[in-house]
Amino acid sequence: MSAILHTEKLCKTFSNSGVQQHVIKNLDLEIAAEDFTVIMGASGSGKSTLLYALSGMDKPTLGKVYFGDEEISGYTNDQLAVFRRKHCGFVFQNIYLLDQMTVFDNIMTGALAAQKNSPELVKKAETLLEKVGIGKELWKKYPNQLSGGESQRVGIVRAIINDPEILFADEPTGSLNSASGTDVLDIFTELHARGQAMVIVTHDLKTALRGTRVIFLQDGAVVGTHEMPRYGSDDLKTRREGLQAFLEKMGW
Repeated sequence: MSAILHTEKLCKTFSNSGVQQHVIKNLDLEIAAEDFTVIMGASGSGKSTLLYALSGMDKPTLGKVYFGDEEISGYTNDQLAVFRRKHCGFVFQNIYLLDQMTVFDNIMTGALAAQKNSPELVKKAETLLEKVGIGKELWKKYPNQLSGGESQRVGIVRAIINDPEILFADEPTGSLNSASGTDVLDIFTELHARGQAMVIVTHDLKTALRGTRVIFLQDGAVVGTHEMPRYGSDDLKTRREGLQAFLEKMGW
């Protein structure tokens, strides 16, 4: 399988009152374009820090991050901003929709930032919103008029409107109820089935079950990986038992 992202001796250190905290330690990692990659680990293990370094939202202290054959870890902040607009989509637990804009304007703002063709994007935004269950009656509403599940689905459309080569998500179902969380996971599963590269940070077993590769972090290092077939192609009970056994072995 081809690696869309890989790291070489990746390190991230934070300084707190003069004390150095080594969050990521000499990490070598490959993210395959064909995988739905899930990053798990205890609180403080470095999951979100790793996600930010892989996606260009933060720079490593040492080591390198490559997107394909291109090193992005040496980019300036402006270069990283361009990289993220061109290649990445982001879905967060806190959705960060713009309160003063309607649902549709929130989508189009992200699209137009990449200077894509507006008439084509309008049609595409309409199609994607309908596909994730956001009907026309919601397009002119504002974020504070939406439920949590509706807001997260809008956030997903905003993240994929520019056809990102890789989609990053940080605890995307963390603030949702069970039904809304399942709806969001179904959307992610469908995106992956259509060829979308995915990297998701989660502590949730239901979310991890949707992946094809689970990476377990401990103290900033990968201590284990677990491979699974594409979701829906195997028996769910066997899939769950295999993942639970792996996580128990990891001390989860």
